[in-house]
Amino acid sequence: MTSATARKMNIPRAHKNRTVGDWTIMVLLIIGGLVMLFPFIVLLLNAFKTTADYNASGPLAWPHEFSLDGLIKFWTRVNYPEKLWNSIWTSGLVAVLAVILSMFNAFALGIGRVKGRRWIVLLIMLANMLPQEAMLYPLYIMFKEIGLYNSPWAIVIIFTVIQSAFGTYLLSSVYGTFPKAILEAATIDGASRWTIFKDIVFPISKPTLSVMLVFFFIWTWNEYMIPMAFLIDNSTQTIPIAVSSLTGDRLMDVTTTAAASLISIVPTLIFYLIFQRTLSRGITSGAVK
Repeated sequence: MTSATARKMNIPRAHKNRTVGDWTIMVLLIIGGLVMLFPFIVLLLNAFKTTADYNASGPLAWPHEFSLDGLIKFWTRVNYPEKLWNSIWTSGLVAVLAVILSMFNAFALGIGRVKGRRWIVLLIMLANMLPQEAMLYPLYIMFKEIGLYNSPWAIVIIFTVIQSAFGTYLLSSVYGTFPKAILEAATIDGASRWTIFKDIVFPISKPTLSVMLVFFFIWTWNEYMIPMAFLIDNSTQTIPIAVSSLTGDRLMDVTTTAAASLISIVPTLIFYLIFQRTLSRGITSGAVK
């Protein structure tokens, strides 16, 4: 079909000419993307430099010699495989437990309609606004008394509660808008609460749960203050604490720190790329619903 025939039949063209506003938005988005990538580019440039090369050329120059000294030094100094396993174990366990706890809490609040639901949701929202600095001392006393201080389980318990508080607040508002007709029909057919949750609510909320799982993992991975206060032994520490140990009071090896920062974000980047499709599908599904 020719373009003239298409115009006569009033068939809209597949592609429209971009306006000046479209090009302006595209240019601004590209500039914004470059600004966001700039720290990562600087990190790449300095992670593979020698200390002498950095001192001679500065942080923005291209490396004169490709060097892995910073990566090797960080790998051996902090026992990186051990720290990597600690971070993966802690973040993964927190993400799974927080999603499960959020799901059951939200089901009780959003669909179970427990008494005082609004006040409970309000308290959870206020708890999300509480800064971590205010919780350090009470948590320290509590876990010291029960014998879990300097244990990875303390971090798992703390962040499972923190992340599930946000997850419960988010999911309870979602479950609160769940169609009552479906729930009433299932109840009339003899479905129990567990059957309604397992066969109706859980399958529909899978996209939202997958998004929460990804975010909970990344948020827990990047946590620094509470793990620094609760994990004293070197064998229990996570990657962010290992990176901070490279900076001394008066001395900092810039190239080693850059290499450590680069290698510390690679696992989360790989995790995000693996679950990118799941994340985008979950966000899109939530927007459509």
